[in-house]
Amino acid sequence: MVSPWAPWVVVGIVAVAALLGWVWVVRQRRGGSHRTYVANSGYLYGLPSFKRRLLLHRFAALGLTAIVAAATLFTALLAGRPVDRYTTNERMATRDIVLCLDVSGSMISFDSQVLRTYSQMVDSFDGERIALNIWDYTTRQVFPLTDDYAMVRDELEMGADITSIGLFSITITQGAIEKYEEWMAGTFPPNAQGSSLIGDGLASCVLSFDLEEEDRSRTVILATDNEPYGESIFSLQEAAELAEERGIRIHAIYASEFPYADYRDEYEQVITSRGGLFYELSNPSAVQEIVQEITTREAVELDATPKVVEIDRPDRFYPWLVLLIGGLVLAAWRARA
Repeated sequence: MVSPWAPWVVVGIVAVAALLGWVWVVRQRRGGSHRTYVANSGYLYGLPSFKRRLLLHRFAALGLTAIVAAATLFTALLAGRPVDRYTTNERMATRDIVLCLDVSGSMISFDSQVLRTYSQMVDSFDGERIALNIWDYTTRQVFPLTDDYAMVRDELEMGADITSIGLFSITITQGAIEKYEEWMAGTFPPNAQGSSLIGDGLASCVLSFDLEEEDRSRTVILATDNEPYGESIFSLQEAAELAEERGIRIHAIYASEFPYADYRDEYEQVITSRGGLFYELSNPSAVQEIVQEITTREAVELDATPKVVEIDRPDRFYPWLVLLIGGLVLAAWRARA
């Protein structure tokens, strides 16, 4: 509470008023100024109906007293101005992470699982900005760097659902195909002369980072089978060198339906030789270890002073006070009747 002393003041005032009222009533009774004697009325106390009425009157008086006491209590609590307090610290790790996904034909059966793996990673982050790029011949940025984790999860889950349709299933619907094509739009133009351009896809992810003038930790989490088809501007090696020049760390997830040793070995060598982690998609420890490496990696922090935030919470007691006042009016009316 903002004013913890206020409830005691209110309770004290009500208690003093009640005491003065009680003293006044006692004096009035002793003085007998309002007492009237009625002859031959003693038998009334033996009547069942009178006893019932008297008992009802006493219960009503007791009930009214209890309601007034409760209303007084809630009024006192409101007078103290109830609030929620929490401390915020605007220091946040300035880590940026670009999720980089190969959505070419050879990755169709893995994209949904990769997106759900990305979503698991997001659950372990706190303060990092995250982006998602998908690519085949060209790249589409699904969402730019952001710390809106609710939106990130929604986009990742939606992408996972859309890519899990099973394009070659006989039960697939036209609506599912249209959603898939809409989500993939921009990754494979009509005049494309190739597919799965690994180096170009990685380079586009490397170039997705902003705030170049700031000292930030930057990471790409790349998921591909490393099976290119066609001529690209950047090779995987050249894209990795571009990332290294910019101080960007690359971690890799490998998935392939028909793995080729040469493609896999090249992929692993390029990533691990630059300090990155390399995992098979089926490895259950991939998420945990990549997240641990990212979160333990040295990050720059913004200087800020912790501050206490107060949010008024009259809603905790005000409805009860209104209900009690309504009950008091109704009980007083019934008691009078």
